[in-house]
Amino acid sequence: MTDKPAAPDYSFAPALRRDMEARLSRFTAASARTGELRLAAVAILVAPRKDSHDAGVLITLRPTRINRHSGQYALPGGRLDEGETPLQAAIRETREELGLTLTEADLIGTLDDYPTRSGFAMIPHVFWCADTSAMQPDPSEVAQVHSLPLSELDSDDIPLLDLKPHSEHPVLSAFFPTLGHTVYAPTAAVLYQFREVAVRGLDTRVAHYDQPEFAWK
Repeated sequence: MTDKPAAPDYSFAPALRRDMEARLSRFTAASARTGELRLAAVAILVAPRKDSHDAGVLITLRPTRINRHSGQYALPGGRLDEGETPLQAAIRETREELGLTLTEADLIGTLDDYPTRSGFAMIPHVFWCADTSAMQPDPSEVAQVHSLPLSELDSDDIPLLDLKPHSEHPVLSAFFPTLGHTVYAPTAAVLYQFREVAVRGLDTRVAHYDQPEFAWK
């Protein structure tokens, strides 16, 4: 008789940070900074979930009244200011959108740049966010904040791939029961690669996956 494999441990604990940091350090992130794309940084915030010992990833819902990507799920982030590095932009945008103060010591790794249909090279940074008690979302940029359980992100039902007439590559999406909604690329693509690299230790690439037409503007 063989032993059953141990169930994954999604506890928000130092061991999880060490494991994620080690996997991310072995991963070589690919660049999409061609000069034709504007640069933007996003933050993947691994944080403790309320009323749980498990870890989750923070995701925001953008207000419907804003001009760009209104009503869409997103990761904290935005375009770089003049003279700013991508890491500095990810830290600043997290502070401006969520009221959370990060430092460079909280960074545990980076992922591939993701070229968006709206003309940006999205540069993902993964942070260990141990304390979210000071979180105060800016209502002009954030309508809601949700925590996606790592157990949901680690589901074999992710990703969903749908080939559309407008593209030779499928559109990537993911359904999250916690949200009751489907999240689409680019956000879903970045979350999927985070799962593959930081949680499963795989060198999965996602830049070729397309986005739905509503995300192009």
